[in-house]
Amino acid sequence: MKNIFFRILFLVLLTSCASKKDILYIQDADVNNSSNIIYQNATIQPNDILKITVETLVPQAAVPYNRGTSSGAQVNSLELIKLNGYLVENNGSISFPVLGEINVSNLTTFEVGEKVKELLVLGGHLNKPSVDVRLLNAKITILGEVNTPGTYNFTEQNITIFQALGYAGDLTINGKRDDIIITRDVNGLRTISHIDLTSTDFMSSEFYFIKPNDTIIVNPNNPRVKNAGFVGNVGTVLTIASLLLSSIILLTR
Repeated sequence: MKNIFFRILFLVLLTSCASKKDILYIQDADVNNSSNIIYQNATIQPNDILKITVETLVPQAAVPYNRGTSSGAQVNSLELIKLNGYLVENNGSISFPVLGEINVSNLTTFEVGEKVKELLVLGGHLNKPSVDVRLLNAKITILGEVNTPGTYNFTEQNITIFQALGYAGDLTINGKRDDIIITRDVNGLRTISHIDLTSTDFMSSEFYFIKPNDTIIVNPNNPRVKNAGFVGNVGTVLTIASLLLSSIILLTR
């Protein structure tokens, strides 16, 4: 009777534990340890907020083409800077001083800068201007089995999924590493993809680099799901097992 009980207990504990294969990242790193990196700059989408700075050799000449604060003071708060940014409308355009409406849909920030520069020169507004464009509201949302889920802002042109998960404090030990879900909205089309972080295969896909407004979902692994059930965690199992064993001993005396 005792032998049967201990065998059952062993099986319960075995199925409640995560294996090494479930936890380690990029397990085939030694096989695929060299590959070319293809950077993918995000394109401008509706509701993006752009900071566009125009500079010339004569600073006063560029003043009409730059948005500043109402007080003229230097602003360090990102939220206040956003208020002076250019909101991309649903039709993909921005309203730019003097130049009027400019379509920036599906352009990178570099391409937007080149377009504004060209319009300034061809229109006879400025001579040899320098135009810098930054995306102010780039953000990602990370949910599920991570240490600090939430929405995170970033300023880098390219960040990888590993960097994104680093913002959230990495996956917990219960995170399902071989089935990370990424939702992405581009040009009114939503795509949902599944990424396996235990393999290097995803590094050559379009989802290696995260884009603004992506949502990353980390589902719980099987042990976590089982622990959330009726039996509970391993500590609960051991408590129940101890009570059962005590009862068996008392009944078989």
